[in-house]
Amino acid sequence: MTLTPTHPSSLAASRLQQQRQFFASGQPQDINFRLEQLKRLKQAIQERSEAIVEAVHADLGRPEFEAYFEIAAIAEVTHAIKHLKAWAKPQTISTGLDQFPSRGRIYPEPLGVVLIISPWNYPFQLSISPLVGAIAAGNCAIVKPSELSPHTSRVITELIEATFDPAYISCLEGGVETSQDLLAQKFDHIFFTGSTRIGKIVMEAAAQHLTPVTLELGGKSPCIVDADVNLPVAAKRLTWGKFINAGQTCIAPDYILVDRRRKDELLTYIKKYVNEFFGDNPAESPDLARLVSESHFDRVAGFLNNGTVVVGGTCDRAQRYIAPTLLDDITWDDPIMQEEIFGPILPVLTYDRIEAAIAAINARPKPLALYIFSNRKSLQNQVLQQTSSGGACVNDTIMQLAVPELPFGGVGTSGLGQYHGKASFDTFSHYKSVLHKGLWFDLNWRYAPYEGKLGLIKRVIGG
Repeated sequence: MTLTPTHPSSLAASRLQQQRQFFASGQPQDINFRLEQLKRLKQAIQERSEAIVEAVHADLGRPEFEAYFEIAAIAEVTHAIKHLKAWAKPQTISTGLDQFPSRGRIYPEPLGVVLIISPWNYPFQLSISPLVGAIAAGNCAIVKPSELSPHTSRVITELIEATFDPAYISCLEGGVETSQDLLAQKFDHIFFTGSTRIGKIVMEAAAQHLTPVTLELGGKSPCIVDADVNLPVAAKRLTWGKFINAGQTCIAPDYILVDRRRKDELLTYIKKYVNEFFGDNPAESPDLARLVSESHFDRVAGFLNNGTVVVGGTCDRAQRYIAPTLLDDITWDDPIMQEEIFGPILPVLTYDRIEAAIAAINARPKPLALYIFSNRKSLQNQVLQQTSSGGACVNDTIMQLAVPELPFGGVGTSGLGQYHGKASFDTFSHYKSVLHKGLWFDLNWRYAPYEGKLGLIKRVIGG
């Protein structure tokens, strides 16, 4: 069902008006309709898996193995299909004797028409995963993919156009002007994934309409390496998590904080695994991605003159290539420690006491992720309890994303709100509280005249 807007002032306004009319029809709220759309989305992804992988490779130079991580969005769809009826079921709560006869219920209801603005670093997955939540919760949605990953943006647009009526789910490609046009509209929710700088712009625009937002941002995610640890395994997992997608991952370990006694040994192991993963000349490795643009290359390459290069340090602007690089002799005041790196450069700092490491982390903006490598449960618990981060992972990196039951999101400057699994459904839902009262019985304790009832009301409210 395609509806024609009456007074479209722009493509964004036109699509929004179409979707408001379609939402008002009640069809997106129907559970069976939602399930059918999720199944169609899953099939569409499966049918286009090769095209998705090719597009991601064209945009980011990602190896086929890493590009297939984008298809992980299917797991989100499958999880939503399996659990949707349970998620959408109203919750019954007790109401107390003072409300007798009654029952309380909490109804999840869709927000309406939502906007999803996705980034370039995982361009397909980070467009589709929030869309799954929007569909599951019963909303209409407009997706704005990143113009910095044009091949993947085109695949996303083609998939959505072939799968959904634009009055229900739509995709708008374009640059800054398209984003500005969309942000000028009054949506019922905006879901943004990207940098903290742009997140502030999105939040400011949303505030003009009092539109709620989910902001999935980033920050400098620390990785603590304790002296008591299986160092070879820790180094391998840390190296993989840092250099996958050439470090262009919002939860990549941004810097290492290692017990001074194990630093030299850790550096040796990381050098070993960089060589095992990417060979003597990583520029020729088929398993190393490239930076997304020349401007992004220039920003990241500027960090190469910080500290001392332990491994890597070479780059090629024409190829947007920076070698996996490990930097020693870094201080907290170096430029590389002032902003999120978002590239294949890993600075190493040391600590003598875990309290000092915790204090250093807490002196800076709250990160999206925090990693701890340690065999000691007491140290793991101390770090988790005394720091704040969007999420954390003990003795691994990145893999927390693979668990749909774990809500994902930031805190403070690293983000606002959560998604994945049921958290996605919750993000795109309003939980409406309703008190149902019976008319067959009515006590007079709350009605005037109040003479003689004060003692009763005190007992009722606990005064």
